[in-house]
Amino acid sequence: MTQDPAGSLLSMPPPRVPAQELAALAETHWGMNGILHPLTSERDQNHRLETRGGSFTLKLANPSEPLDLTEFQTLALVHTAREAPDLPTPRVIPACDGRLVIPTAHGALRLLTWLPGTPLAHVPRIPALSAAIGRALGRLDTALAGFTHPAADHHLLWDIRNAADLAPLLPALSDDLRPRIETFLDRFRAQVAPALARLPRQVIHGDFNPHNLLADPADPTRLAGILDFGDMTLSHRICDLAVAASYLIEPSDPLSLLVPLTAAYRASAPLGEEELRLLPDLITARLATTLAITAWRAMRYPENAAYILRNVPASRAGFEALASRDSRAIADHLQTACERAAP
Repeated sequence: MTQDPAGSLLSMPPPRVPAQELAALAETHWGMNGILHPLTSERDQNHRLETRGGSFTLKLANPSEPLDLTEFQTLALVHTAREAPDLPTPRVIPACDGRLVIPTAHGALRLLTWLPGTPLAHVPRIPALSAAIGRALGRLDTALAGFTHPAADHHLLWDIRNAADLAPLLPALSDDLRPRIETFLDRFRAQVAPALARLPRQVIHGDFNPHNLLADPADPTRLAGILDFGDMTLSHRICDLAVAASYLIEPSDPLSLLVPLTAAYRASAPLGEEELRLLPDLITARLATTLAITAWRAMRYPENAAYILRNVPASRAGFEALASRDSRAIADHLQTACERAAP
């Protein structure tokens, strides 16, 4: 295994800067005093900054993240707020000198608005909520379709188009799971990847998972927050939908939440026949990616294993459910459902 098979962004632990030092930086650059409450993160160091004037999110990027990549994510938030102001995305708070990103010795520092709500991971998964996710993602992808940045086209192992690069991480998987994922990835390289390469590309969110989405406590079927733009990249549009779908697979009935999600997305964003045809395999690829990366990272960082492995049980159940079914039959069903839902 190479030293950093997952790439530097996933191989480096999150920064661990003392809260007092971060609080001093917030006061210096934003003129804000308050109490910092730590938040969990895969590779960054994030805090909720509670002040008399309200709450904010103070984000310190991993020091391995290039500054232009942080700027890419930040400008995408600015672009989205302008193109789709009613989407519940965080707003970037400029520093006192007008800068949106502050380089520090520990990584790039940013301040965002705080979005209240209940993480969808704690909300019952029902078709109406699945449709709300599809609508929001479709509108977000439509807004991002016109956004470009020099740092957008970077390699990220979480990106489904890079699933073939998971091979060095597979030894971390359990003996009963590894052969099944190896078999699927062989088919991905031979059949799915060449077809995917022909499909439309744009900047995508890349991580529409239940921990990054907030529901309105008064109406759990309404999204109140879209968080964490840290996995944004220039990829295939359909990959964004596949990521969201990977967290909505009911093992006993995979189509129960997948149909409303896909139909709602298609009502808000373009979705071609070839994209629909590949969607089931791309969902499976994302589930395989989650299982491989989390197993490898949990082995490398056991102190953060509980957070890293939080999605594994559902991902494994979803992978086994899809891998045992005919992907063409699922795609045909989705195509029919989308045609029936079209106005």
